[in-house]
Amino acid sequence: MIRFVPFALAAALALPALAQEAVIRKNLSERLPDFPKIDEITKTPIPGLYEFRIGTEVFYTDEQGNHVIEGHIIDTRTRVNLTQARVDKLTQIDVSKLPLKDAIVWKQVTGERKLVVFADPNCGYCKRFERDLNNVKDVTVYTFLYPILGGDSPEKSKNIWCAKDSTKAWRDWMLDGVTPPKVMGQCDLGALNRTAEMGRKYKINGTPAIVFEDGKRVPGAMNAEQIEKQLVASRAARP
Repeated sequence: MIRFVPFALAAALALPALAQEAVIRKNLSERLPDFPKIDEITKTPIPGLYEFRIGTEVFYTDEQGNHVIEGHIIDTRTRVNLTQARVDKLTQIDVSKLPLKDAIVWKQVTGERKLVVFADPNCGYCKRFERDLNNVKDVTVYTFLYPILGGDSPEKSKNIWCAKDSTKAWRDWMLDGVTPPKVMGQCDLGALNRTAEMGRKYKINGTPAIVFEDGKRVPGAMNAEQIEKQLVASRAARP
């Protein structure tokens, strides 16, 4: 009997937490019927405050679901933004699991560090980011063509991917405005279709979307100094 006590104790401790979660779910769903489905409810370090997650969005509520709080929790002792840390973890992307063969690849000097970017050929911020990358050394850049801005973005992506030298076509367009040659004949667009599906999976809603070696994801452009700083931090943080 003794060896079953820890399991029984753990189960007993879990019951109140599950009951509280049920109360929060019930009250929020009844009072806010148009609110999206809650994916997860967890306790926060603050007594009486619970986090509830919808996709990668984080909100807070009390034990009864009487109030909903949208905002950031900051630990004043460590100056850590706990909400941002949680969102960063939720939006991490495992670079080792990405189909890098579907990306346009180029490198600077040794190329020993990896950087992944989802980019639209008509995205102005993507063009600025591409220029800033020229000032970052020892990096290999994997660009997934992700035409979400409409217009002729899908057509440009197709022409770039199907060019004889897709890397040159991409860089020429992004840096110098040289229109990619129109694709002639048949071309396998499987990579573009897979990237579109991957973008939906990871909820990438804007470009550029940047992913570093440790999985950290940054929405929007960064300058060369910011890129270098994060490359160093991400390499140090790799498991």
